[in-house]
Amino acid sequence: MTTSTLTRKKALFAPEFVLPSLAYSAIAKRGMELVDLRSLGIIPGIAGGAVDDKTRKRGYNAADDLVQQTSDGFDLNLLWDEFQRTVALANAERSRMIALLTFPVTNVIERVPQVSGADFEEASEYGEPVGVRPATSYFSLGYDLKWYDLAARFTWKFLADAPRSQVDAINAMALEADNRLMFNKVMDALFRNTNRVADIQGQQDVNVYALYNADGTVPPKYKSNVFDGNHTHYLTSGAANIDSGDVDTLVADLKSHGYSKVNGYTIALMVNTREANVIRTFRVATGASNDFVPSQGTPGMFLPRDVELFGQQVANNWRGLNVIGSYGDALIVEEETIPAAYVLGIASGGPENLGNPVGLREHTNTSLRGLRLVKGPNPDYPLIDSFYNRGFGTGIRQRGGAIVMQITANANYTKPTFA
Repeated sequence: MTTSTLTRKKALFAPEFVLPSLAYSAIAKRGMELVDLRSLGIIPGIAGGAVDDKTRKRGYNAADDLVQQTSDGFDLNLLWDEFQRTVALANAERSRMIALLTFPVTNVIERVPQVSGADFEEASEYGEPVGVRPATSYFSLGYDLKWYDLAARFTWKFLADAPRSQVDAINAMALEADNRLMFNKVMDALFRNTNRVADIQGQQDVNVYALYNADGTVPPKYKSNVFDGNHTHYLTSGAANIDSGDVDTLVADLKSHGYSKVNGYTIALMVNTREANVIRTFRVATGASNDFVPSQGTPGMFLPRDVELFGQQVANNWRGLNVIGSYGDALIVEEETIPAAYVLGIASGGPENLGNPVGLREHTNTSLRGLRLVKGPNPDYPLIDSFYNRGFGTGIRQRGGAIVMQITANANYTKPTFA
């Protein structure tokens, strides 16, 4: 009986060695199929490598074998560090308008106290005075929070051929997109005249309020000003063009809630160029309650010989915004991002001030705040498959701290679209 080639020890490695026909199959057995790692979101490691001309051996790519520079010689790891610094600067130097409109919050819900006042009574000779016992109620304000991201998609082949300027351009596009996203969300919170509902971990719904919008909420009394549940800060002008009476209405409403210069607020009306050109014409001589006074550095005015200009002209720059002049107590800010036929009146206490109208919510975990540049799976190539990430939400924090007017003959307010 002849010994099988499979049982002869030396023959196992002989050239004439053959496998039985059942030892292999083109069809994988159940449970032994090859897994498509890409379909699972896993990027396979680099295999193979350079071929040695003498030994014809293959191996893994070493770090020196990988692309480390752009086509014009800039180190990719240094670029990664620089991009991280630009992201940090973008977070520190957030849009000036956003800073003037918002206050940072981390709580899902804020309970804002509504405290009543106290009154003295005439003292009697033997009686005891009435004790002060504030009747305090709380108004709960909610903020939503969503996550947004944008992939850079730097492949190693792209980085091998691209000059630094092209890589920088993609980073700049991401920073601009982040700034535009935040601005649009803040504007949407101000111009939206309906309340929202935020879902907290799928367990609780919290109201995210607009400015006062006649939803039944009664604003707190301020001095002699008393309000009811129909009070709204979303108005229409009743005409196709803005007039001085519209501006008077906006400023007076903000001041009636205590948002005034005396209380530390700056009132500003933000308008498109269309409305700005009309406001420039307001004069007491033609029926306005105040003269529009151009800001410093703007084109000069011609005044009659018997007319003097009292007071100082306001600066033409307010926290980086373009101030074209003043009307009474209000700064007039010309800003093209405000849609035409709308006026946004705000009371700001300064950048990220507690009294600003919009709450800008970020995560309680400090490492998850701001714009983040998240590296890809390969530590030697942080830019490859990296992406930009931000989580934030908005909600009105001071419901009386801003007011919007649509310049239209229609009686009903319509929210503009921010995209």
